[in-house]
Amino acid sequence: MTMRQVFADTVQDVMRTDPRVAVVLAEISRDAFAPSDRVINVGIREQAMVGVGSGLALSGLRPVLHTYAPFLVERPFEQIKLDFGHQDVGGVLVSVGASYDDPALGRTHQAPGDVALLDTLPGWVVHVPGHRDEVGPIVRAALARRDRTYIRLSLRENAGPHPVVEGFTEVRSGRRGVVLAVGPVLTAVLEATAGMDLRVLYATTIRPFDARGLRAGLGDTGDVLLVEPYLEGTSSHLVAEALVDLPHRLRALGVRREAELRAYGTAEDHDSAHELDVVGIATAARGHFRL
Repeated sequence: MTMRQVFADTVQDVMRTDPRVAVVLAEISRDAFAPSDRVINVGIREQAMVGVGSGLALSGLRPVLHTYAPFLVERPFEQIKLDFGHQDVGGVLVSVGASYDDPALGRTHQAPGDVALLDTLPGWVVHVPGHRDEVGPIVRAALARRDRTYIRLSLRENAGPHPVVEGFTEVRSGRRGVVLAVGPVLTAVLEATAGMDLRVLYATTIRPFDARGLRAGLGDTGDVLLVEPYLEGTSSHLVAEALVDLPHRLRALGVRREAELRAYGTAEDHDSAHELDVVGIATAARGHFRL
């Protein structure tokens, strides 16, 4: 059972009782949804998918748009900006593929910049579940709302789930600094920092950013290590804003900006190249916190 299957099953379960929910696809995952007059497949036309979804929202429905992350966020970004944002209507965008879940498919199926791109638009809620068991509650809550929500699904997941809450949850206590782990990087973070006197905070909801939770978790130091499974530094500006009146040091780990990886390899190879594996995170933690 993958995050994608949990998402599809949850949406179809909600559709049985909520007539507002409709799904718009662009071929991807079409076999995961049973035929219905509220499941629309527009073919390989992602811009049209967003326009159709916006039209459904304008008619009072709660549209769910789904495909690979680069085809959902990057390719039809203008339509997202105008059809949903400028018209101020709600919808649920659900992606798969994450930053590099399927390296063999090449750069066309990779989207490490998706959350950073959505950050240029106001009013988006962003969820990054770290385990399949966190997907159902996130999807159900999103379908019940009327806002603009992005849910970033992945084939990568943590060893186990955590309760789905808004903002940060403390999963390990410590006094020498704070590590912020977003979504499916948590298990690697916990392994990398084992034995270090560091507090680890975990988030599946990263927008809105939990500034209060970060400040409450700082403890005796202002040192922060931010570990995100997408473009490095995506949330750095929000950490800085949260701590603007406090002395602090920040290092951000994520998909590195300075080099375009053109080798296919495995997802684990990409983790290593971006210092998002256990060794890379441990090295960064020891250096940043002077351990």
